[in-house]
Formats: sequence, structure tokens, C-alpha cells
Amino acid sequence: MFDVDELIASCHAAIREPEPRRAVREVLARTMANPNAVAEALDPQEGGLNLLHNGPDLTVIHVVWAPGMVLYPHDHRMWAVIGIYAGAEDNAFFRRPSPEARTIVASGGKHLDVGDTVVLGDDVIHGVSNPARKLTGAIHVYGGDFVHQPRSQWGDPPYEERPWELENAQRQFAEANAAWRASAG
Repeated sequence: MFDVDELIASCHAAIREPEPRRAVREVLARTMANPNAVAEALDPQEGGLNLLHNGPDLTVIHVVWAPGMVLYPHDHRMWAVIGIYAGAEDNAFFRRPSPEARTIVASGGKHLDVGDTVVLGDDVIHGVSNPARKLTGAIHVYGGDFVHQPRSQWGDPPYEERPWELENAQRQFAEANAAWRASAG
């Protein structure tokens, strides 16, 4: 059985390990080994961000992507570990062409399916999309205060940098939910 409080406690213990990213990935890999239990406990009904824990050294978010949803490229400025318990998630990776650049260029990607986990480094820039025709559920664990960390996002090409804003992300989730509902009904 999946328990949110137990997950958070395990993540807190993991970030005290000598290699916290690896330790958190192991926690999420064990969690994603039983994806149905996670899905049953979290019971996603629509796309959105649900903050499970936020502190100065650890943030845990339940992220649900509506079918077809695309989230603009963004950075975290801290490491992250992502685990997928339902659906699929495509990550498109980007990089700055030079250290002073305010634009980004594509630099690969990674497809995640149910049970997959991935570690993202402190300097990763990625965009996320849900290629599935159903909700995608994930747990994202961040090695810091994700809520209050200033960071950047890039809109549609030509991918010009601007400050990341929660309201912008929430709008993207709302639009994706509305499009999903419209296509279903």
C-alpha cells in the first residue's frame, strides 16, 4: 500500500545520504514498482500540480498531465527525480548555446513509461508533454525549495527566456484540462 507520509519520510532520509539523488531515485523506484497502489492512493481526476511537501531542502509534488498536454521548457535550478505511475511522459531537453545566451536549443529527449524513474541535474532545461490518450501521473521530488526558487521558462520558439511564473503553469494545466474535456464530450 502506498502512503504519502511514508514517501516523504523516506525522501527526507534519502537526502541525508552521501549521494542524495541516487538515494531518492531508489526511493522512487521502489514506489513505482507498485504503480497501481500509487494510482489508487492519489486517484488523479484531471491535470494539475498537487504539492505533497515543501521545505527548504525537499519538495515533493504529485503532477498529473492531461492527455496531449505540453508544458513550456523550464529549468529547476536544483536536481529532481521523476517517477511515473500512470501513462507516459516525454521530456524534451534543451541547452543554452552559450553561457550568456537567453535562448535555448534542442538537445535530445527521454520517454518515460509506467514504472520509470529519471534523475535530472541542477542545470537541466526541459519541456514536458503527455503523449498518452489518458492522464499521466507522476511524482516529482526536488532537492530544494521548488516553490520559492527563482527560475526561468521559455515559451514557444524562438524560446526566449523569461521568469517562471506559477500562474503561467496553472494556465497551461487549465487549458489542457479544458481541451481534454472538450475532446471527450
